Amino acid sequence: MNYRETLDYLYSQLPMFQRIGPAAYKADLSNTIALCRLLGNPENAFRSIHVAGTNGKGTVSHLIASVLQEAGYKTGLYTSPHLKDFRERIRINGQMIPEGKVVDFIGKYREKFEGIGLSFFEMTVGMAFDYFREEEVDIAVIEAGMGGRLDSTNVITPLLSVITNIGYDHMQFLGDTLEKIAREKAAIIKPGIPVVIGERQESVEHVFEERAMEMASSLCYGPPAPDKGLQPLLEAAGKDKNLATVQAVIEQLRLNNFYISDEQRAQGIMNVTKNTGLRGRWEKLRDEPLTICDVGHNRDGITEVMKMIDKTPHRKLHFVLGMVADKHIEPVLALLPATAEYYFCKADIPRGMDALKLRQAASGFGLKGTVYPTVMDAYQSALQHAGKDDLVFVGGSTFVVAEVL
Repeated sequence: MNYRETLDYLYSQLPMFQRIGPAAYKADLSNTIALCRLLGNPENAFRSIHVAGTNGKGTVSHLIASVLQEAGYKTGLYTSPHLKDFRERIRINGQMIPEGKVVDFIGKYREKFEGIGLSFFEMTVGMAFDYFREEEVDIAVIEAGMGGRLDSTNVITPLLSVITNIGYDHMQFLGDTLEKIAREKAAIIKPGIPVVIGERQESVEHVFEERAMEMASSLCYGPPAPDKGLQPLLEAAGKDKNLATVQAVIEQLRLNNFYISDEQRAQGIMNVTKNTGLRGRWEKLRDEPLTICDVGHNRDGITEVMKMIDKTPHRKLHFVLGMVADKHIEPVLALLPATAEYYFCKADIPRGMDALKLRQAASGFGLKGTVYPTVMDAYQSALQHAGKDDLVFVGGSTFVVAEVL
């Protein structure tokens, strides 16, 4: 198979949560354990940091990786989902895994993978671990996909576990209360492994503290606000919470004999896009009209996005909005301003919510706008209708942002 055929195989032959939703969810780690055994347990061949949480875990993972790169460490980075290129998921020092490595890995193991019955996500995790071992990374930052307890990444024993925060998302899998969701994510805390909790939340503190005590793991929280010297270095939704989490992580790594100077920490934060390819986080697409996209898509994520929109000078807001069909969208719609003009659309994935249904749901919250057949039609219309002092915002779903990028 060539690269395109390999990707088609990955996407079409195996269930993938990002595209099809609940049907892709696996209820245990037996497949991943079998996969790792088949590959010779590559997850044990490199040091790692495991990052979970409801919001900010992708940004935090990229920031940690960027700081480690600035400090001279050969750094692997595994994240999901990707925005434009599948290979964004697996990077070393910001460079995506080569196409040939993707082709060779699937070609070599395809029959055995089919015998196990692996999902897209499981195969991709195995590919990342195998590549990081082969390239002998000094350390890898591994972002959990969903939850923690049953996530395929939860076979690693990291140097450090990180949980950014707890919010409402994926409730059909993780539970319908913050406490239940926290218990799923707390399961990444391993025996004797220190854990950083990015955001102190009274409603779930006890969950993490109980798990840490059971595991004999030291636990610390991110500071209430990052060092003043770090605050101007990142302009993004939820930036202070993310920077505070990263600050706590760096302190823990220093205790683990990683040499990271304050200058390297600052440079890593400032150069995160250049170093790691981070995209879709309050990303400016054009200046006139000012056009921004952001992948925030649940209640907490959109709350942070709205804070950024409110802080951004503009005359009128033009909002290109698409969502996925298997999430509770009402809490998000309730946060959106009725004064904006909406451009409703559906991302080109099976999970995408029908744009007409989205408009109908939005109308119940006083949100008005037009339905478009594609994301790009909605985007182009927003640009055409916006005045030079207006703001065009693209969001509601990672997949809507991906199409515009």
